[in-house]
Amino acid sequence: MAIHAKQALLPGGWTEDVRLTTAAGRIVSVESQVAARPGDHCAGILLPGMPNLHSHAFQRGFSGLTELRGAGPDSFWTWREMMYRFALSLTPDQMQAIAAMACVEMLEAGYTRLGEFHYLHHAPDGRPYADPAEMSGRIFAAARDTGIALTHLPVFYAHGGFGPTPAGDGQRRFLHSYDAFAHLVEHCAPLRREQDRVGIAPHSLRAANMAEIRRLAADFPDRPFHIHIAEQVKEVEDCLGFCGARPVEYLLAQAPVDPSWCLIHATHLTRAETSAIAASGAVVGLCPLTEANLGDGIFPGSDYLTAGGAWGIGTDSNVEITVAGELKQLEYSQRLASRARNVMTPGGSVGTALFAAALKGGAQALSVPEPQIAPGADADLVALTDPLGSGFATGQIVDRWIFGRDLKVADVWAFGAHVVQGGEHILRAPVAAAYASALRAVLA
Repeated sequence: MAIHAKQALLPGGWTEDVRLTTAAGRIVSVESQVAARPGDHCAGILLPGMPNLHSHAFQRGFSGLTELRGAGPDSFWTWREMMYRFALSLTPDQMQAIAAMACVEMLEAGYTRLGEFHYLHHAPDGRPYADPAEMSGRIFAAARDTGIALTHLPVFYAHGGFGPTPAGDGQRRFLHSYDAFAHLVEHCAPLRREQDRVGIAPHSLRAANMAEIRRLAADFPDRPFHIHIAEQVKEVEDCLGFCGARPVEYLLAQAPVDPSWCLIHATHLTRAETSAIAASGAVVGLCPLTEANLGDGIFPGSDYLTAGGAWGIGTDSNVEITVAGELKQLEYSQRLASRARNVMTPGGSVGTALFAAALKGGAQALSVPEPQIAPGADADLVALTDPLGSGFATGQIVDRWIFGRDLKVADVWAFGAHVVQGGEHILRAPVAAAYASALRAVLA
């Protein structure tokens, strides 16, 4: 296959009249300043595909259905109870249908790899399925059917809170003993395609104690290792009450955090914790739209940028699935917090800086090479349309995509497969029909 782009973001910067060829899922050759040839797919603007480092795909099913205020104040914790009720109702077929819809929308948005933080493991009554990877298999199937690359992150979840305290009944589908979890991870390995990875994810310091976290790190080395941390003020307070230290402070002191780790949210940090995460080499997984939707708080982005920390973006609860929207929400939250503009860049185009940092951090967190348009790279590519034509404000193309309204995703190639054409996934209609049928059944 050959693609010709009027403008493409190569490792050295924006380049005009770029022609590339692909085979077996990877880019074979890249030429610049050349004309299109007969049979080439012609694109306007070509970018590398974005990794989505953190998602709970099943939560796509209740997007927009949690915006009703109860008798008292609403919070993350009241939202969590509703999430539990939804999670307890899903069959494997329904979860696969919902996950496939989320994957379609991710690809249409310009994400080409999914990091799926997966904790919905067991039957609704909490008993294991005969196949311990039954529900993980549904995530792999959704990724395979839609074409998105997958870094699967099976979640170890054993407790209900610090201490530890027992898990609640609403968490019964999530729970594993250590040995049963290791058995699940083994069963995930045969499900992988060439482009897929399998990592490890202790859910949080609430759901996995430090001895378990250290054991997971020792028993499953050289894998992406993800954990929720410091998302809510209550979590910080509970951790202080448990051990006298804040969550990030406690984790960094007690666990072997290194560049294979991804700390999801890390919203509530001291300056010392912010600098310490950056120094560890770990990635912070930011999900700005979900964090705003849940009222989590604002990540100290400016301080983290100054410290040289790595970060990427995820769609988390999938309340809205958009590359441009996540990056815009991140920058705008920093503007509101600092009462300044163009915060998340050391200089120059803020959109370009956001996009480049999210590419690099997302790839690191999902244990793959940084996406780029270069020979040997995976053919994960996103084509944008620009109604103003090529050559207009080239240095601010990404700014105009993230902060403007004119540029749209037109085509996406995931591991070389042309899965989004004319702005729509090639399987959108049947996937959307299956999703609607599943959701009607769940919500009936």
